[in-house]
Amino acid sequence: MQDRIIAVNSNCYHGYPIEEAIRGISEAGFRYIELTATKGWTEHVFPDHSFRSLLRVQDLLEKYKLIPFAMSGHTNIMDEERLPDFIDNIRLAHFFGSRYIVTSIGEAHLKDRAEAADKTVAEHIRTLLPCLEKYDMILALEVHGEHGTGARIKAIADLLDTERVCINYDTANAVFYGGADILQDAEACMNRIGYVHLKDKAGQQKEWNFPALGEGNLPLTEFCRMMDKAGNDSPYSIEIEFTQKGSSNIEEVNAAVRASAAFLQNNGIMQL
Repeated sequence: MQDRIIAVNSNCYHGYPIEEAIRGISEAGFRYIELTATKGWTEHVFPDHSFRSLLRVQDLLEKYKLIPFAMSGHTNIMDEERLPDFIDNIRLAHFFGSRYIVTSIGEAHLKDRAEAADKTVAEHIRTLLPCLEKYDMILALEVHGEHGTGARIKAIADLLDTERVCINYDTANAVFYGGADILQDAEACMNRIGYVHLKDKAGQQKEWNFPALGEGNLPLTEFCRMMDKAGNDSPYSIEIEFTQKGSSNIEEVNAAVRASAAFLQNNGIMQL
């Protein structure tokens, strides 16, 4: 078992206040949280929130002994007009003392010219490097959507070739979007994986069904063992998104977070 950060993404509590997320994650025994600042989806923290409200979140994190080591700040970075929004998210993450800022890439609009699309993505990301340097942060590009496998993100990370940019390997997204075998896909891009959304997947490939860890079909234990064997100690951030109907109530979310903790403990992946 590697000495690694194991956190819970506050997006598990989509539709519920940040206070519930902080309390539930802490009471399940975790000590790290990935805060979510995704516009129009989960705005647990956000650049346009008042300074007083952001300070209140800081106080709650301190009260519940949770470290906000990362922030999910999804923005379409293929849209040049949205880059200032993403820079605001980087600055917000820095405000909370986070080391990682997570985003998907967005649509490249060059589907018939993958190499040209990768170069365009890399050029956009390159403009963010001075800001990442200034705040000493790492940009984790999530396996998502059009860029639905680790191999797709690796091509972009290789073009940039900087420690400031890594792959956020989302285990369920690689199946849902990319139809990948996650063990083969992750092994092929292992040298660029610097962050992991540990997420399970149930049902058919394109079925929106992301339950508690251990309640889906993915070989998550084998994935974690492969990461250990490779000496890759990237942080794990647990994400649970349920079905398209979402969770029934806050008790269901808390139970899923606790079940995920139990799965990791029972399989020797985490000690609480």
